[in-house]
Amino acid sequence: MADRLNQVANHLDPKNYSSKGGLLAGQVAIITGSGQGIGASAAKLFAGEGAKVVVSDIDAAKAEGVVKEIKATGGEAVAICGDIMDAEFPKKLVDATVQKYGQLNVIINNAGFTYDGVIHKMSDKQWDTMLAVHGTGPFRLVRAAAPYLRKKDGANKCIINISSTSGLHGNAGQINYAFAKAGVEGFTKTIAKEWGMFGVRSCTVAFGYIETRLTADKGDGAVMMVDGKAVPLGIPGRGKGAVSVNAVADIPLQRPGQAHEAAASILLMACPLASYINGITLPVTGGRGI
Repeated sequence: MADRLNQVANHLDPKNYSSKGGLLAGQVAIITGSGQGIGASAAKLFAGEGAKVVVSDIDAAKAEGVVKEIKATGGEAVAICGDIMDAEFPKKLVDATVQKYGQLNVIINNAGFTYDGVIHKMSDKQWDTMLAVHGTGPFRLVRAAAPYLRKKDGANKCIINISSTSGLHGNAGQINYAFAKAGVEGFTKTIAKEWGMFGVRSCTVAFGYIETRLTADKGDGAVMMVDGKAVPLGIPGRGKGAVSVNAVADIPLQRPGQAHEAAASILLMACPLASYINGITLPVTGGRGI
């Protein structure tokens, strides 16, 4: 108990918030989908808190760009790129991480996108793709990390799974995405119960309206390539006027969240200051839904 109190006190000590310290000093974090958006913001924030960050994304150029930014500010990062839906990639990602840095402390299952459609017109491909990227891929990654996390070593170890309020409440036009994101909660809780004995924490962070390419106007042209097909991302009809009038009306803060704010909530759950927070879902919504 005394050792644990000393560890927490050390993290609270202001002198550790230097370029050589930080909340995640000396720890290694894999962040999937970190070439842009929330993932990229989290990668930069984690590096600023002393973590060695593995920037993983399907877009190698974007991932390398994030690594370059991190290194330019004195941080440590490496890009290990691939498709989280590729059955072989999650193990390759873990193995390459441990080969590079010798350990693994934190996994942020952030990679994902939407593939929207109404129920009666949704294809099996749309359904299966959402389960693959939001469920099967993260599962394979966690399974591959088991040899490095299931150890009683007293280290900070956690798995943060990114979800959405679509998974908490459902959302018209997103039955596949809502189903997959709802499953993230059960995934998180099971990890917490099975691996808690090894000091591994697992939490879900469920985002509401955060300004990213997934919540932008569908007419902006952002796409995700799935088996050679361009899948449009975003929300139909969300022009600038619509955002100011409609999209934030039920958010007490009266604005959407920003990627850096979303990243901060991930850090909150991942850092050692949250050492007794386990198995929960943290809604990050600006107060929507209260």
